[in-house]
Amino acid sequence: MSHPNAALTPRHRLIVARLVVDEGWPVSEVAARFQVSWPTVKRWADRYRAGESMQDRSSRPHHSPSKTSARVTRRCIQLRLRLREGPVQLSYRLGIAPSTVHRILTDAHLNRLSHVDRATREPVRRYEHDHPGAMLHVDVKKLGNIPDGGGWRYVGRRQGEKNRAATPDKPRNKHYDPLMGKAYVHTVIDDHSRVAYAEIHDDETAITATAVLVRAVEWFNARGVTVERVLSDNGGTYKSHLWRDTCAELGITHKRTRPYRPQTNGKIERFHRTLADGWAYARCYTSEAERRGELDGWLHYYNQHRPHTACGNQPPFSRLTNVPGQYT
Repeated sequence: MSHPNAALTPRHRLIVARLVVDEGWPVSEVAARFQVSWPTVKRWADRYRAGESMQDRSSRPHHSPSKTSARVTRRCIQLRLRLREGPVQLSYRLGIAPSTVHRILTDAHLNRLSHVDRATREPVRRYEHDHPGAMLHVDVKKLGNIPDGGGWRYVGRRQGEKNRAATPDKPRNKHYDPLMGKAYVHTVIDDHSRVAYAEIHDDETAITATAVLVRAVEWFNARGVTVERVLSDNGGTYKSHLWRDTCAELGITHKRTRPYRPQTNGKIERFHRTLADGWAYARCYTSEAERRGELDGWLHYYNQHRPHTACGNQPPFSRLTNVPGQYT
């Protein structure tokens, strides 16, 4: 199909070429008859002699020295599928522009996370407190413990079952199958800065949760953040008297989300997704101890190095001020 401003359609180009080549008309006379320049007539006549098509050629250049290499393109797609990070985070890992990452993902039909595996199709209402410490979000992420040798996600169902059976010192059910148990990741995230604090425990009781809150508040205080409020869901842990009394001792106002509305606590729910993709299931861990040992390193990367779109493509720590050692 010719472009909209073309003087000759493919059918008229063929007529022009045949008049010059087959019937021997002068180029200038054909050009005058069809109201085009003589180079145009000569171009289509030469293509007709060579047996080429009368359709428009592609405007794509023969050589693109600055084109993104196939290796970088494949790596970008692999990271998108495995880590589910956005263009800003992937550009940081690949050393290319976010616009280039977005173009690669668009060409691969991966520019929206809903194209991968998540399709909420619900409108998002965003809010953000105006300074660090105005609101902390708290919640617990439950993960199945990894057997020695690796879990089924990476080694397959059959080998995963064998690894479970071979893992020592685990209780067994009535069928004598080992019970691997769960890891409870108690997470705390600041609403304004998105700075995160997390600990792994073997339960989610009120005693454990309140102890995590106390240490999290001390951790934020050491970084110049005064905690004012904390937001949680309606779990039994956060409705206990111990949690209420602990918040009162710390001078923190406790708020709970609307029942059956996890979107109210959406920031920490979204952080849990990032936590799972970037740490919990990022690679094949050969034991639960190995995965737990990687959490502190990943949190350091998330807080101080990973670009965050909510922070202007800067790490969450960039929104804190007067942090000890920040400017050294």
